Amino acid sequence: MDLPVADQWFIRERMDNRITLLTEPHVHPFLRCNIWHVRGRDRDLLIDTGMGISSLRQAARDLFGNQLTVVVTHTHIDHSGGAYEFDGCLVHQHEEESLRLAKDYIPLQTKYWPQEVRTMMEEDGPTGDWVITARPALDFLPEKFELRKASPAPAIKEGHIIDLGDRVFEVLHLPGHSPGSIGLWESDTGTFFSGDAVYDSQLLDELPGSDKAIYRKTMERFLDLPVSVVHGGHVGSFGRARLREIARAYLDGRKLNQNT
Repeated sequence: MDLPVADQWFIRERMDNRITLLTEPHVHPFLRCNIWHVRGRDRDLLIDTGMGISSLRQAARDLFGNQLTVVVTHTHIDHSGGAYEFDGCLVHQHEEESLRLAKDYIPLQTKYWPQEVRTMMEEDGPTGDWVITARPALDFLPEKFELRKASPAPAIKEGHIIDLGDRVFEVLHLPGHSPGSIGLWESDTGTFFSGDAVYDSQLLDELPGSDKAIYRKTMERFLDLPVSVVHGGHVGSFGRARLREIARAYLDGRKLNQNT
């Protein structure tokens, strides 16, 4: 299939005067990562980098005026693909090697994805020959796409502090979805960027590197986390009551009731 050329690869939504959401609308919903930009007084924060199919740095250059701290919540390709554009990305110590060596690469052709993953993808939307519905440029050849190696900073772990000058985030290690999944917690405001540790949809715990028993401990932690808002790695943001509902459904082994 000859994929059309997209007018623009990234779209953005202003959540408030400090937080901007960027997404890749031409990527299959299953892989459509939420990329978060947080404006700080002294430096800015970028949380996750998308697929790396088109240049995030170029598309969002107007946002990146301050010094920039880039955090990769985990190294699945939909969150870490663009990390190569940013030297010194922060990533948990359990996944630093994966980011540095680009280990999470899977081609864009769906035939190369495991059948169980394709089945999960189909629950989020129709799946064709490609995980994208357009190309970012006429000269982009999807069959030639490769995940590029990144240059992370020394690996981080639970308790690492990211100080933007007027906002302070603490790294929480939240394994289960992946060994090194992390979230960023701002206790002053109750703002929580959760990556794929939790989001408002059915959670994935059967991927390579997933661990259901450990994921349960992460869910138990969420029951008592005093959030005001959760900005997840996919789909929409939500509050504390919904976080508890998602965590309790997982712990009880129930299918999550979808908000309407």
